Formats: sequence, C-alpha cells, structure tokens
Amino acid sequence: MKKRSVLIAGHPTSVSLEEEFWEALKGLAQARGMSVNALIEEIDSTRSGNLSSAIRVFVLNAVQRRG
Repeated sequence: MKKRSVLIAGHPTSVSLEEEFWEALKGLAQARGMSVNALIEEIDSTRSGNLSSAIRVFVLNAVQRRG
C-alpha cells in the first residue's frame, strides 16, 4: 500500500492505494493525455464514497471495458 499526496480543487489530500492500482491509474491517465492528478480530480467529482475506493472501482471498470 502506498500513500501519495494529490491536489483536489487546490486542496492537498492523501490517497492510499496498492502499487498495482497506482500503475493502472497512471496508464489510464496517459491514455487519456492527462495527468494522474487530473484523472483523480475527475474521479473525485463523481464519487459518492471514499476516494480510494472510487479510484479502485474506476480502474476496475476501465480494465473490464478493455477486456
């Protein structure tokens, strides 16, 4: 589990994810031509629960769509 600092709407926060999720998130951001932070902001704008969980669900859904 790795904790990283990100900025959401100009406010710093930390997010804890397994390294595999960080790597997948990085790949998804690159595929969209955006930064990881920008993608996390996008995920944050539509979430209803915990940010780490929302990121994991986002990554899982993206992987399932590709498969």
